[in-house]
Amino acid sequence: MTGVRELDIVLVGGTGFTGRLTATYLAHHAPAGLRWALAGRSLPKLESLRASLAEVEPGLADLELIRVDAHDAPALADLAQRTRVVITAVGPYVEHGEPLLAACAAAGTDYVDLTGEPEFVDRMYLAHHATAVASGARLVHACGFDSVPHDLGAYFAVQHLPDEFPITLRGVARATGGMSGGTFHSLLNAMSRLGEMRAAARARAAVEPAPDGRRSVAVTGKPRRDPVVGYWLLPAPTIDPMIVARSGAALASYGPDFRYSHYVGVKRVPVLVGAGLGLGAVVAAAQVRPLRNLLLSRMPPGTGPSDETRAKARFTVDFVGQAGEKQVHTRVAGVDPYDVSGITLAESALSLAFDDNPRTAGQVTTAQAMGDNLIARLQAAGLRFEVLH
Repeated sequence: MTGVRELDIVLVGGTGFTGRLTATYLAHHAPAGLRWALAGRSLPKLESLRASLAEVEPGLADLELIRVDAHDAPALADLAQRTRVVITAVGPYVEHGEPLLAACAAAGTDYVDLTGEPEFVDRMYLAHHATAVASGARLVHACGFDSVPHDLGAYFAVQHLPDEFPITLRGVARATGGMSGGTFHSLLNAMSRLGEMRAAARARAAVEPAPDGRRSVAVTGKPRRDPVVGYWLLPAPTIDPMIVARSGAALASYGPDFRYSHYVGVKRVPVLVGAGLGLGAVVAAAQVRPLRNLLLSRMPPGTGPSDETRAKARFTVDFVGQAGEKQVHTRVAGVDPYDVSGITLAESALSLAFDDNPRTAGQVTTAQAMGDNLIARLQAAGLRFEVLH
């Protein structure tokens, strides 16, 4: 990043469901003197959000508002040049995300998003990683519930294993609560583009350098009962194992041969079978445009679980790792996944802006770019990182 910037952080898309949670978290927890602004395409919605934030912190009544469209390249370039870090909560990212990321990569501006879309992440690596390496920008995807608890949870577990041996690690996620319209739209759109997703992954694999003398891979496991955590395991087709494997490729502490598998944990076999059938039905429906549109109409963007639902919700991700003769069982736990996304997105941006992090550039993961500093921030915010045995 070159030159003096007017702003530390700009939040783009703060009027959406998770964006509003992020803005509210910043209003409560921003460090003194933080220079930040809200950006989006609807000035009235931004003004309404600012008014609600000013009820939390009266000093925010004058928070700067920036009107910008997700596809207005000149305006996005100006925005990126004004700030040190951009947070974007505008999805689906494969439809709306590239112009802003491209502007940040060119301007040397750090970037964080909420995407759980593998196709978008791979396409952005191919198109903009080299530009960001040259400019010094750190492009950090998946800074919400996908995939911070999983990426940093794996990083935390690995630190408790010897790095001279091959490491096998599995993550087992459980969560209560509901789903937002934005998440549902991104999920269904990603499932409708399986061919494009595979093509982007192959194109990336063809050009991305492998770690020197080491290996790090995501492994698709099989449904089974886990004797350590006590749950039935359903392999989870999410972006999380891809992110964890990329951290493993970047960091020598993951050992000479790192293998990660990712699951959802359920208590009973009927739930396991039902979840598998339900996932298959949604994938099938996503391939048929009328069915996909019908499903999308039932849960519009901007909607999400109520305050009451989120107040009762919790998540855990257990990690079981083996290296040589040593086994470790760790856990990351916290509140509702959407509240967690607001926390992790904001703290990721604050860490990039203010922490003494390792020198990185280009498309990087949270473990690679912020590691210990971000864990410390999240612990201070109430997330638990624990060694169980």
